[in-house]
Amino acid sequence: MHPADTLRFATRAATAYPLRTALMMLAMSIGVAAVVVLTALGDGARRYVVNEFAALGANLLIVLPGRTETGGVNPGSFITSTPRELTNDDAAALLRLPLVQRVAPLAVGNSEVAAAGRLREVMVVGTSTDFLALRGLHLRHGSFLPREDFGRASAVAVIGDTIRRELFGNQSALGRMIRIGDHRLRVIGVLAPAGRGLGMTTDELVLVPVATAQAMFDTNGLFRIFVEARSRDALPAAQHQIEALLRMRRDGELDITVITQDAVLGTFDRILGALTLAVAGIAAISLAVAGILVMNVMLVAVTQRTTEIGLLKALGAGTVTIRTAFLTEAALLSLAGALAGFALGHAGAWGVRLAWPVLPAWPPDWAVLAALATALGTGILFGVLPARRAARLDPVQALSRR
Repeated sequence: MHPADTLRFATRAATAYPLRTALMMLAMSIGVAAVVVLTALGDGARRYVVNEFAALGANLLIVLPGRTETGGVNPGSFITSTPRELTNDDAAALLRLPLVQRVAPLAVGNSEVAAAGRLREVMVVGTSTDFLALRGLHLRHGSFLPREDFGRASAVAVIGDTIRRELFGNQSALGRMIRIGDHRLRVIGVLAPAGRGLGMTTDELVLVPVATAQAMFDTNGLFRIFVEARSRDALPAAQHQIEALLRMRRDGELDITVITQDAVLGTFDRILGALTLAVAGIAAISLAVAGILVMNVMLVAVTQRTTEIGLLKALGAGTVTIRTAFLTEAALLSLAGALAGFALGHAGAWGVRLAWPVLPAWPPDWAVLAALATALGTGILFGVLPARRAARLDPVQALSRR
């Protein structure tokens, strides 16, 4: 038999039992679709996190209170201590460093905002005027927080677009008064719609001067300090300057942590990349199950087609020819199921992107190729045993159906 004859024989054998073929294709397609959809979710989550941090700019450093170190267990591990808080004076001192371009201290809390007889819960962020540029935000109306000393508690606020709509409707919010807790503030600006970023829905934020937020929440400490270096090349030197300055301000003790954007991105990238591989491996188990189904069905097919195999051997078909014909049939079924799963998986990923537009759930190329190759390889591997059994049949016994 020529290769074209073998392919024609395998195709006709597969289409002769449409229900059996459809079930085998369904089993294989579900496995491939699971790999495609799950890796699309995992890689989409990784891209989303990376894009969120990349939106902050390439020169970002984040200063956190407390020291984060990796080490073994020692007696001191069982003694807890509260790290010294970051203060407005620390943020002002960082602004004087030569390699620092912008500084935005953060004090964060939740409170109720009331205006025009309406009330709702909001996240209040106390910060400075540099926060607008650091976060890449834009104003829709008015002006942003004034450039002033971090310790000055001005009674002004900038609100997100959703807050503006819910509190004031179609009326202008500029110059209107709002109440947050016991504080009355004047609205001086409205942010342009920007959506969600870094766990914050910026359209639902109320931004106030950092000292005002500290007075609202009765605290002197800061949640974080965002620092922008003058260039990307200056990041390592700027980090050393920040650590040296804060160590000096803390009597030689470095009880703060300075992390770079690259470190954060690298950590999330590794974690979510490993998660993507893990879910791909779990989904690939279903391909092994589908391969076992292919083997079982092909073994039944050998039994059903015993007379046909005996006739082929009586006409001169050799052992290699029979084995090749059955392996070709298994490969065709696996390939058809893999292609159907590829289409089904992309449809599922499209549904995920439609349901959550912020999540770039595109399956990575390596996952798609691996799923298709695994499906084809599994089908051929589990088709070897039925093919060998068919090739070893004695033609006389096969023709007599024994």
